[in-house]
Amino acid sequence: MEGLEFGFFMLGVLLLLIALRLPIAIAMIAVGITGYVAVAGWTPLLNYFNSAAYWRFSTYDLSVVPLFLLMGQFATRAGMSKALFDAANVFLGHRKGGVAMAAIGGCAGFGAICGSSLATAATMGQVALPELRRFNYSGSLATGALAAGGTLGILIPPSVILVIYAVLVEANIATMFLAAFIPGFIAALGYIIVIMIYVRVSPESGPSGERSTASERWAAIKEIWTVVLIFIVVIGGIYTGVFTPTEGAAFGAIGTGILAFFNGGMRKDGFIESVLGAGQTTGMIFLIIFGADVLNVFLALTQLPQELAAMISDAQMAPILVLAVILFFYLIGGCVMDSLSMILLTIPIFWPILEEMDFGMNPEDVKVWFGIVALIVVETGLITPPVGMNVFVINSMSKDTPIAQTFKGVAPFIASDVVRVGLLVTFPGITLFLVNLFGN
Repeated sequence: MEGLEFGFFMLGVLLLLIALRLPIAIAMIAVGITGYVAVAGWTPLLNYFNSAAYWRFSTYDLSVVPLFLLMGQFATRAGMSKALFDAANVFLGHRKGGVAMAAIGGCAGFGAICGSSLATAATMGQVALPELRRFNYSGSLATGALAAGGTLGILIPPSVILVIYAVLVEANIATMFLAAFIPGFIAALGYIIVIMIYVRVSPESGPSGERSTASERWAAIKEIWTVVLIFIVVIGGIYTGVFTPTEGAAFGAIGTGILAFFNGGMRKDGFIESVLGAGQTTGMIFLIIFGADVLNVFLALTQLPQELAAMISDAQMAPILVLAVILFFYLIGGCVMDSLSMILLTIPIFWPILEEMDFGMNPEDVKVWFGIVALIVVETGLITPPVGMNVFVINSMSKDTPIAQTFKGVAPFIASDVVRVGLLVTFPGITLFLVNLFGN
């Protein structure tokens, strides 16, 4: 069996192991080791393992991951999710569908601190679902809006997945964060527009809430000023060069930790649980990263990425067609696999192909643009039938809502994502606007 054929065969084995529910990190390590030994033997593999872990995890940029995760843990204990939802609700709740719009706003705000889709969906679900039930929102709209809103957690900076992508393709982390702002804003706005249309078509799905007084609105603003300050300090400090992303994440973790302490959400036990939670998630992420490294070294030996790039080049396929095929793969894969695994598994294969294509931009701009678009599509997979992970997370919190109703409710939000992806693919300048503005 030739190298290219063997590479595809082992990828098939990997997908089979994942389908059999073997943890993806273990599946990638097993396939990578087996393939490496079959191609090169045991001695080169042992020489590779001699320094592989040190070489990968001594990367300074990866130190930002545990700090952002700790920041998210502290933010949850500080009650920031409830404060953000309440602040959005006092301004939007009196409108038709307003409480659902407030849930989207809360997801966007919490995503700016948390950086995880599933965590954002789960946390905001606990906060917003009781309020949505209180105002008799339909189960499909309530759960659909929260499942879709959760996807904002991974796009709006700071984002752990954007950090990992930047490390993989050797992009600047601050640049990736900057590029994600406008697409993230468009996503939140698009979801709110979907809710507005939804309640016009089905008015009983999203009744109007109570109009808040001026004093209630002011009180809600006072509750979130510290959240806004932390976000400005962290993100503003990174963009202005006051400190690196790692230093910014450290400041954010300290700020949210202090806030959690004074809000009463974190004492000794809470601190220990937060550190353990961040540590466990970091361990999971780093094990997946190591597994992807082992797999990708084997694939490099088979020349699969290079052969694929050469085949596509020889076929003279239009770059936009190649991009469409890759994005479709991401959409399908995102239904059954978490976004981190998808990015780690595919970027070393797909990026060398796209890097050689002419999209009318320089390679650095293509790198940034593709990363944002790919991440959006992967996250759309989290709410796409039949295995949208965010949908199941939210539906498990609303046991009186059939899963079919949740998928029905999320369908208009998927349509919004399709429109957004089409917009960003057609007009790359939208993604690159802030990058070019501040880069010059």
